[in-house]
Amino acid sequence: MKLTVVGGGSTYTPELIDGFARLRDVLPVTELVLTDPATDRLDLIGPLSRRIFARLGHPGRITTTTDLDAAVEGADAVLLQLRVGGQAARLQDETWPLECGCVGQETTGAGGLAKALRTVPIVLDIADRVRRTNPDAWIIDFTNPVGIVTRALLREGHKALGLCNVAIGLQRKFAALLNVTPSEVHLDHVGLNHLTWETAVHVAGENVLPRLLADHGEKIAADLRLPLPVLTTLGVIPSYYLRYFYAHDQVVRDMRTKPSRAAEVARMEKELLTLYADPALDEKPALLAERGGAYYSEAAVDLAAALLRDAGSRRQVVNTLNNGTLPFLPDDAVIEVPAAVTTKGAAPLPVEPLDPLLTGLMANVTAYEDLALEAALHGGRDRVFRALLAHPLIGQYAYADRLTDDLIAHNREHLTWA
Repeated sequence: MKLTVVGGGSTYTPELIDGFARLRDVLPVTELVLTDPATDRLDLIGPLSRRIFARLGHPGRITTTTDLDAAVEGADAVLLQLRVGGQAARLQDETWPLECGCVGQETTGAGGLAKALRTVPIVLDIADRVRRTNPDAWIIDFTNPVGIVTRALLREGHKALGLCNVAIGLQRKFAALLNVTPSEVHLDHVGLNHLTWETAVHVAGENVLPRLLADHGEKIAADLRLPLPVLTTLGVIPSYYLRYFYAHDQVVRDMRTKPSRAAEVARMEKELLTLYADPALDEKPALLAERGGAYYSEAAVDLAAALLRDAGSRRQVVNTLNNGTLPFLPDDAVIEVPAAVTTKGAAPLPVEPLDPLLTGLMANVTAYEDLALEAALHGGRDRVFRALLAHPLIGQYAYADRLTDDLIAHNREHLTWA
């Protein structure tokens, strides 16, 4: 079994390697290829990855290359974890929207749109190369904004699913609070990527969400950085990203007075790369947990195993086509819900009727994502403006007009039409 990781030079990669090594019985990878244009990073992460495999007794072969076509040739699955423009572009995404009082963030709002415009054309080019060399290969997208990127892949007919670590992270947190194993916890997780809610938490057939809020509400609220009364009033547990919508102005104030997340990550990446250069290091360092992406490797292994091994159906939260699952959204919208995953793909499981408070915001953001994808595919100032005007975190023509010019100015080198 051959897997290819596009963006293999990411500082995330040792987390993925650790998961492949620990869970080799679930996903018996024989060849793993890390590809990235950054040779300096590959020269550090490739040897570290081989040392991790060796320490954990994994017999698979790990190679590195800057040749994308060679990397994806014959691959059974291709994992995408690239960041076009690197942390420097992310820093811009988190900064310039603040000038007009809008959230600066890499996956939502104006910053999220900028990332989509930079990323979608590159991802589609990669996917076309995969299809030319191995049309049966699955593409697993972890590249943000996952919903828009996955929608672009599916619109072009690629065998693709999107993956996010929010659901698996919450599953692990709830299991710890309830003193049960993660496999005993099943989430009714619904929404769009980075716009999701847990509407029920099942353990042994019982919905324990009310008990979670009653017994552990303060801790959950603190982790989400939202007031507990908001959660108890909603009766659901939103993902962390809902804070950008439910506490927008407070988030903007915080962002204006604190170091950006991009600056923090850049600092951590510098430290991580120094650690990775140590020839004695043969495990992922503790610092990597602060980098983000917790449990990403376990989610990726589970998904790849379901897609590549004929072992029946597995229940997993993925980003895939709506196809009537949420009747208030178009069929070609990409939603994030539990699905039955097999070698044929993902079939979303039925979802109970939802509160209009949730459906209204989902419908609004889905409309934005549709316009964002049009801007990413076809370019043009008017398309960018329309997408920004549609976004619920912007919504005013004066803001959309200014942010359009700012977005183009800060991303001109990545936009062929600008």
